[in-house]
Parts: sequence; structure tokens; C-alpha cells
Amino acid sequence: MKLDQLHPHQHAIILQHHAEGAIRQRLMDLGLLPQTLIKLVRYAPFGDPIQVKVGRASVSLRIAEAKMVSVELLENRAESKE
Repeated sequence: MKLDQLHPHQHAIILQHHAEGAIRQRLMDLGLLPQTLIKLVRYAPFGDPIQVKVGRASVSLRIAEAKMVSVELLENRAESKE
């Protein structure tokens, strides 16, 4: 599944990036690394961008960038409201 397919408050583990070049580097600089826990916080009112939480950092991503990140949903933490 892709990062843009998560619903608010769902947790996932990042599996891999499908981006290249500067976009891939930006995602990695923001902390979106493979095997990292990520939480979708919310979508903007018109759906783009999204806000995610990686560690203690809150990051905004465009939907186009989120579509390049493969994640595995963590079912048991899907409704946790940290």
C-alpha cells in the first residue's frame, strides 16, 4: 500500500521509496527511511498536502510524494490517538 492510502491516525512501517533523485533525497532528509514508523495525522482541507508524524517530527508531504512511499499498515495501532 502507498502512504497516500492511509487514513488519519493510522500507523504504518515504511517499506521503500519509489522516488529518485532530489525527491528521494528530500524524503530521506525528512526522516522517511525504510523500517521507520509513520503516522498519518491529517489531510489538508482539499486533500493535498498531508501531515505525517515520523518520530517526534511533523512533516507535510504532497500527495505526489506520498504516492512514492510504500508502507505496511499496522492494524493493531490503527486507531491510536497519540
